[in-house]
Amino acid sequence: MKTSLTTLAFALASTTAIAGGHASKEAVVTNYANIAHAKYEDSLTTAKALQAAVNALVSAPSAENLQAAKTAWLAARVPYQQSEVFRFGNAIVDDWEGKVNAWPLDEGLIDYVDASYGGATDENAAAVLNVIAHPTFELGGTTVDATAITPDLLENTLQEADGVEANVATGYHAIEFLLWGQDLNGHAAGAGNRAWTDYAQGDACTGGNCDRRGAYLKAATDLLVSDLMWITAQWAEGGDARSEVLANANAGISAMLTGMGSLSYGETAGERMRLGVMLNDPEEEHSCFSDNTHNDHYYDGLGVQNVYLGSYTRIDGSVISGASLSDLVAHDDAALDIEMKTKLADTMKALGAIKHQAEAGFAYDQMLERGNANGEALIMGGVNGLVDQTRSIERVVAALGVDSIEFEGSDSLDNPSAVFE
Repeated sequence: MKTSLTTLAFALASTTAIAGGHASKEAVVTNYANIAHAKYEDSLTTAKALQAAVNALVSAPSAENLQAAKTAWLAARVPYQQSEVFRFGNAIVDDWEGKVNAWPLDEGLIDYVDASYGGATDENAAAVLNVIAHPTFELGGTTVDATAITPDLLENTLQEADGVEANVATGYHAIEFLLWGQDLNGHAAGAGNRAWTDYAQGDACTGGNCDRRGAYLKAATDLLVSDLMWITAQWAEGGDARSEVLANANAGISAMLTGMGSLSYGETAGERMRLGVMLNDPEEEHSCFSDNTHNDHYYDGLGVQNVYLGSYTRIDGSVISGASLSDLVAHDDAALDIEMKTKLADTMKALGAIKHQAEAGFAYDQMLERGNANGEALIMGGVNGLVDQTRSIERVVAALGVDSIEFEGSDSLDNPSAVFE
């Protein structure tokens, strides 16, 4: 909450500094592209720190080095989650995003899982393939040589193998699973508890195939870094994503609002939050192995607020800011601008309450337990805030006169009975 209020106050102050009190659409879109580049650059920086920590863990396995890698992973999520608002409305980002942040995943594809996990299903024959334990295996009727676990194997053979979206072999959540292991606590307290000895050598190795597990972790992390290098370049001067969004100011404004509305409504409020409340399933957490879901939701919400206010606080504490959607709206409808900023602040307060409670020991998967009224109230406070701010985003779309926008939806919000069919 402290962060969101600081950001809001900064944006309110900076609005008056714009020449003539009115920003152009071109300036707003340019600032949006600058913020996108900064967020992906920060995501790359923190991923490189994660890469260094992973290399240290694999080279010298220890409890301390495993914890350092976990800490680096958590830090890497902060700027990345704030970048998710660029997905919807920017085809370059949306086409790429599944490589780095896809969820949920059938983790049995990657490594050993508890017997309670079950086996292969009609929907996914590779659900318990366990690539780490098998240097060769059959996949889609073809024999695959996985003697060497490489980024190419993960990206071009395993990711969405057999066309199954749950076969997630790359990105943050594959790495998360390899660091934490399964969370077998259900609705009880506690995250995954993978032993550092899963990376040990010789007789100290637990879980078997420690050398291959280390190779998989390194390959996944190296691939994450290269993927983030690519997307950062797309938003740099001359990059395709920047060029595309700057080519037409009205289309750029439309992309901004599409990202805000779709991430707020269908993706976060619906698929990531409301659906979990309906199913009371701890597996519906976005970061279910690490119990970091409260931060995922918080920083997604902050990313939406960043775009409207035209301001982003970087990991080094510096601020990227400039002409904003808020400036455009305030020029034509000051009351609507105040409404939008108030709704965004209210949402951040609700998401901040979830974050605060989780950090105090009331984990998100505990909140999801059936009959836990306090947990449901916390989560639904975030859902309601996100839905409510989407209604204001729709009014902003109308006020700015941009092309009609259709935000991403979710059965959990639009057709709840379909969830149980």
